[in-house]
Amino acid sequence: MTASHPLDQPVWNALTSRQTAFALGEGPARRFGPRYGPLTGAPDASPESLSALAALPCEAEGLWALEADPVPPPPGMVVAQEAVGMQMVAERMVQADSDLVWRDLTDDDAPDMLALATLTRPGPFADQTHRLGQFIGVKQDGALIAMAGERMRPPGYTEVTGVCTHPDHRAKGHAAALMRVVAARIIARDETPFLHAYASNTAAIALYETLGFRVRRRMAVTVLVKGGSI
Repeated sequence: MTASHPLDQPVWNALTSRQTAFALGEGPARRFGPRYGPLTGAPDASPESLSALAALPCEAEGLWALEADPVPPPPGMVVAQEAVGMQMVAERMVQADSDLVWRDLTDDDAPDMLALATLTRPGPFADQTHRLGQFIGVKQDGALIAMAGERMRPPGYTEVTGVCTHPDHRAKGHAAALMRVVAARIIARDETPFLHAYASNTAAIALYETLGFRVRRRMAVTVLVKGGSI
């Protein structure tokens, strides 16, 4: 891991700055508490950092590292999944008219948010992920049908995440409209919105580009689970 930009190691930089309250771990490794999600990070791939990663709590879904470079397996762990992600940033948003009626989501909406994320799988989402930032959503007949919000917050940046729409309500522009609102709020705070998408999800990347996001760099997604010899 050879990072020179805050977003090259967004998890580590978020959990050692503005989001320390959500962090678990000591020494050169941190992770979000399990109820906030499985994301983990370290400042480098030194033996000390890898040992610290191995000491972190790890559930069945594993620890998810999102780094500029692939994370080698720490002692006693194996790589369960690897993928290439695209990290995108936006200095401004492309505006568009929308009559979408949305609302701020709260703890009362948490079960519906988790259910929607579980159904649509926008990425790791736990029962308290919504507490990492502001989330907004669209409801129809009392049911949550679309949402978007914030997750990692390294210095100067905030991640747009949890973007998902119920399969019965797609292709109506809900995701784009919600993302514009979330990103505009971030920019209004003098921060830069960023997001991640799997490189294989070319349709999503194309959508994000129409909103004003541009690809910053490729990222390595590494899922680590317990296993192997110590």
